[in-house]
Amino acid sequence: MDYDITAVGELLIDFAAKGKNEMGYPVMEANPGGAPANFLAAAAACGKRTALIGKVGRDAFGRLLTDTLAAAGIDVRAVAADETVFTTLAFVTFSAEGDRSFSFARKPGADTCLRPEEVDRSLIGASRVLHFGSLSLTDEPARSATRSAVACARELGKLITFDPNLRPPLWRREADAREQILWGAGQADVVKISDNEVDFLWGCGPEEGARRLLEDLGVRLAMVTLGPLGCWLSNSRAGVYVPCPPVKPVDTTGAGDIFGGTAVSRLLELGRAPEDLGEEELASLGAFASTAASLSTQHRGGIPSIRPREEVLRSLEACPLPAARRVPRQQ
Repeated sequence: MDYDITAVGELLIDFAAKGKNEMGYPVMEANPGGAPANFLAAAAACGKRTALIGKVGRDAFGRLLTDTLAAAGIDVRAVAADETVFTTLAFVTFSAEGDRSFSFARKPGADTCLRPEEVDRSLIGASRVLHFGSLSLTDEPARSATRSAVACARELGKLITFDPNLRPPLWRREADAREQILWGAGQADVVKISDNEVDFLWGCGPEEGARRLLEDLGVRLAMVTLGPLGCWLSNSRAGVYVPCPPVKPVDTTGAGDIFGGTAVSRLLELGRAPEDLGEEELASLGAFASTAASLSTQHRGGIPSIRPREEVLRSLEACPLPAARRVPRQQ
């Protein structure tokens, strides 16, 4: 069987605060997550054939994750179950605006224990795209396993996509995070990155950050998400800003991953090299991905919040998103 996208990386449970009990303590709701899993689930919702390489604990949460991914259409045959470690857990709390704060039970978590010899290279060979993020670069042996997967994909001439998905609490030092994120971006053809991550790396705005990705790191397509403001997409031919549709978010968990998975799916459908996309194609890609991500924020969780492709298309048809050649300046 051939695949459109295979990802390597973390699977985890997001415990999201859903309110408080009578004592004032948070009531937590368990949702399946992990950035690569969210990314693949969004791609699967777009009709793409997807698979994940990763590791969970041989426990109830590990089974919940693999069952959820399989139900979402993601092949999990390369997800190992380790009985010596627990499935990774993340605890997510929210501000009044729906923004998240994270705490992790990952010392170690199963996702960090993926070994290079557990990477299914035949799966990478059968895929058009390999996707990865920086969370699988925080610790060994997962870092070496991820680098091995990326090296395999490069050797086989696969399209490589990368999302930093920066989580500062998981890094021992900021310098380590910066080093590994820059390495990951330098391996990739397509990078989806947030404006906050651009600021972390270079202390600059989205357009300058995209330029650095393209010119300094050799990226072929840079996609900078701007939260509720939309996104900035650019390659060597063009750059375009696309806003988000207006929504009232209740949970932004996974929105960036959903943007990424939807955008890469659209890129595959266009059937053109990332550097060859013109302004109109970039705008179409950005509008589709921004709409999918925005609609997801009206629902809780990562994978459970993904909207069907038809719903995304209806929303986009009802409210087309105008593109511009500049990111609007915030007041």
